Amino acid sequence: MTYQLNEKVINLAPYETEKGKYKVVLNAGESFLPVHPDMKKDILSAVRKVAFNRYPDPEAAKCCKAFADYYSVEPALVTAGNGSDELIGLILSGFFSKGEKVLVAEPDFSMYEFYADEAELELVRYQKAGDYRIEPEALVRLAKEEHCRGLIFSNPCNPTSQGLKKMPLRALLKELPEVLVVIDEAYMDFWNQSLINEAEEFDNLIILRTSSKAVGSAAIRLGFAVCHKKLTKALQALKSPYNVNAMTQAAGAAIYKHQDILKEAQREILAARGFLAGALLKLEAEWKGTLYEFHLIPEPKTNFVVLCFNKGKNNEVYGFLKKKGILVRCFPDFLRVTVGNLEENQKFLDALRTLQ
Repeated sequence: MTYQLNEKVINLAPYETEKGKYKVVLNAGESFLPVHPDMKKDILSAVRKVAFNRYPDPEAAKCCKAFADYYSVEPALVTAGNGSDELIGLILSGFFSKGEKVLVAEPDFSMYEFYADEAELELVRYQKAGDYRIEPEALVRLAKEEHCRGLIFSNPCNPTSQGLKKMPLRALLKELPEVLVVIDEAYMDFWNQSLINEAEEFDNLIILRTSSKAVGSAAIRLGFAVCHKKLTKALQALKSPYNVNAMTQAAGAAIYKHQDILKEAQREILAARGFLAGALLKLEAEWKGTLYEFHLIPEPKTNFVVLCFNKGKNNEVYGFLKKKGILVRCFPDFLRVTVGNLEENQKFLDALRTLQ
């Protein structure tokens, strides 16, 4: 007899990322901006002071305080994690019991399903409407019909770039008082419909944030949960005592203190998004009725845009761009293109135009 893996893991495959070198990398939702010199100086200074022979602060207090100050929330409502991925895993495994139902709105961030399966939860799937919009009334109705204990979705959505505004979200939370609603606001720095400053008003709401997008610090793997003190207490009890390493804490505390630099970075990314979306709208009109006509999902709320080509053409266009040294993200029904700097955006557009 030999050891047998259980059914949960026997068919699992590691998460795959694109390997190889590309001239232009627009596939991961990262910021195209390098760390500002003033910010980098403070990060390096903070890391040099880390006591490497000691465990990190289990509460990540300085880091959480800097984050809380930046978003004008109470530090007591903030929990830090190794990216928001760790927090998603903790929430789905800790706040729900095996077999309970959790509602997701598809398409959405793939890791919700991964961690739900790991926790042996039953997923209920809501299919989004045209242009990947969520209809809040339908979502609430499905949650009630299926007796769901949880609801998790990204807002704005990764990978569709669309989102729900504050008013329908507030109504949804009030309609589902017995459902834990987890709103992943990883891309909310690019929109203005956050509920982060209202988190304490709802005892069934967890807001997730990350430093990997607008903050431009994907390398340090730092995320945050903001929620009612009752939920915060439970989440901090669930996490491991020293979950965020001391170097990440030091870097995070230094980064979030540079509020002006972070705000300026947001403006630069939004300006680049405006350029890219505007150019693609013109190209969409020019290519209408051709072999490679596409639809640009309107009014993106993220740092990426979404292109829907004719059926079967997404993979073809994706492969064509790869051969040109340009990497985007391919989904079954669309391509997701992260906004780059001016040169990167132009190279992408020039390559795309050679399709015709």
